[in-house]
Amino acid sequence: MTQPHTVSVIGAPMTFGQPYSGTDRGPQLLRDAGLLENLASIGWRVADKGDLDFGSIGDRISKDGYIPSQKAKNSQIVGAGCKLLSDTVIEAIHENTFPLILGGDHSIGAGSVSGLLKSRPNTGVIWVDAHADLNIPDMSESGNMHGMPVGLLMKGIGFEASTIPGFEWLGSPDMINARLSPDSIVYIGLRDVDAFEREKLRELKIKTFTMYDVDNYGIGKVMEMTLNHLLEKDPNRPIHLSYDIDACDPAFAPATGTAVRGGLTYREAHFIAEATARSGQLASAEIVEFNPMLSDGDGMEDTLSLSAGLITSIMGKSII
Repeated sequence: MTQPHTVSVIGAPMTFGQPYSGTDRGPQLLRDAGLLENLASIGWRVADKGDLDFGSIGDRISKDGYIPSQKAKNSQIVGAGCKLLSDTVIEAIHENTFPLILGGDHSIGAGSVSGLLKSRPNTGVIWVDAHADLNIPDMSESGNMHGMPVGLLMKGIGFEASTIPGFEWLGSPDMINARLSPDSIVYIGLRDVDAFEREKLRELKIKTFTMYDVDNYGIGKVMEMTLNHLLEKDPNRPIHLSYDIDACDPAFAPATGTAVRGGLTYREAHFIAEATARSGQLASAEIVEFNPMLSDGDGMEDTLSLSAGLITSIMGKSII
């Protein structure tokens, strides 16, 4: 795979996929922390695409008529935002740049991954998260759409996402490839999984490394097995890294909405980023769920610092 030399930084300040305000502030805080300058310092040309305008989408939908749903909360706004992100990712790939998406909550994954799969159907996905995000509306315990992005795109799960208000675009003929095969994703860091998700992980034989596996094998072996799984049949396969900051232990990243104790350590978190970058096949990435409103000053700064550091590790910064 030919590596692009320009990174398209795409702000996706989605907050409608979960119940807390604040995730929309993440992209700009990362920029304010020096992210663009850090990317330039490690050799990237930086094209900052700014933040996608999800606010006007919400205003338009409220004006045209909002359909409330307890099974897929805010689906019209989330779906329209994901469509905008999907189109933006497709454009970035067409321009031969590296799409780097700054969330926002993890519902944006339905937009980023669908755009990647439409452009590069053989994309493999590493999903670093405390949660599987494999729910569908009828089986979700909360109705929050940040717990559904993988479920909406997964082949064989028995659900068509285009039936959800706001996600009709996923049923269009040009999005026929925007579906994720069970063997094209690997989970790392799971430790809070719903009953429906456990059933589907087993049924679809999705490669999964829980925190038990991280403890058992060590993060080095986990990454070796992850990359072998995704690259065994096609060593030139593009990889997308979707990084939810709640995969990290709250001791290191408390400013997030669904923190779960017992997560990745600081070094384990960075090793995942570094090993994926060193594979030479990383072609896109996103970091999500940083919420500065959900911790005090020190906790917010710690989470911001870790998020910014993970991005530079993802983009190729090394110790030596």
